[in-house]
Amino acid sequence: MKPLLAIEGLKVYYPVKGGVLQRPVAWVKAVDDVTLSIDQGDALGLVGESGCGKTTLVNGLLLLEKLTAGRILFDGHDLAQLSKGELRRLRRSVQVVFQDPFWSLNPRWLVRDIVGEPLRVHEHLGREDLVSAVRALLELVGMNGDDIYKYPHEFSGGLRQRIAIARALALKPRLVVLDEPTSAIDVMSQHQILLMLAELKDRLGLTYILVSHDLSVVRYLANKIAVMYLGQLAEWGPVQGVFANPAHPYTQALFSAVPDPKRMGVDALISPAGEVPSALNPPSGCRFHTRCPEAMDVCRRERPAASPVGLGHFVACWLHSDPVPSTEGHLEAVSRLS
Repeated sequence: MKPLLAIEGLKVYYPVKGGVLQRPVAWVKAVDDVTLSIDQGDALGLVGESGCGKTTLVNGLLLLEKLTAGRILFDGHDLAQLSKGELRRLRRSVQVVFQDPFWSLNPRWLVRDIVGEPLRVHEHLGREDLVSAVRALLELVGMNGDDIYKYPHEFSGGLRQRIAIARALALKPRLVVLDEPTSAIDVMSQHQILLMLAELKDRLGLTYILVSHDLSVVRYLANKIAVMYLGQLAEWGPVQGVFANPAHPYTQALFSAVPDPKRMGVDALISPAGEVPSALNPPSGCRFHTRCPEAMDVCRRERPAASPVGLGHFVACWLHSDPVPSTEGHLEAVSRLS
């Protein structure tokens, strides 16, 4: 069975310009050679430190960023080869819920217009049909149908995010990108939103990409996880397997940096030493070797290949590569989620 979404060797570089002619003199490698696939019905959690490239990766998938290299296949269709009309039709199947519902909703529009805009553009519905469709969408996300005649400022952060979710579902998408969907709302609303998202996924047969810094959110909502570090994938696989047995030293440090009520004091928290290197001049070999307590000589020379450490669980780390090569050279990491 072919995946719903396949990413092959994706790169997103930003030019650093200099000189009188302002020509590129260097490149910020925000996303550097990521290969990944997502099956229909999956919920993939994309995690990592701030600046690791997860948001840039998602923006590349949404074609909000120009791709430097690589391919994106949606349901077998290469997005780069589609005409504008074909791409417009395909966009119906991929929708996004942004992080902050306070700026992602037009404050001058009624909820009727905010949620109904995709329907107006793509379905060309008349006024009565549009109102009926918007009412149904609001009720789908647990709101009152009469809320269509209110403005965003009349709602709490949690209800605004429900409006944003209703808008994303208007065109019956197959893939929904959730960019930190609970980070800007209170804890109680977070819980309710997560319950609703899980229910909608099962009810509508949705596929999610969840970008989050909150590992508890990923553990609850996602069934697969991909850990990014400095523009590349470090570890990926089933959520249960990765949380139970994190194999990459970076994943271990990332999980250990989360406060645990069962452990006492800040001494129980573990964080990797040093600062994240610049994506303008990333380290050679394994990019985590400058902060890794387990780093070996080969880590400084060569990029590690993907190694299986469990069922569908892979890690790009020389600690799990057998045998460790003695020659120099670049090894591509094949990072397909299976």
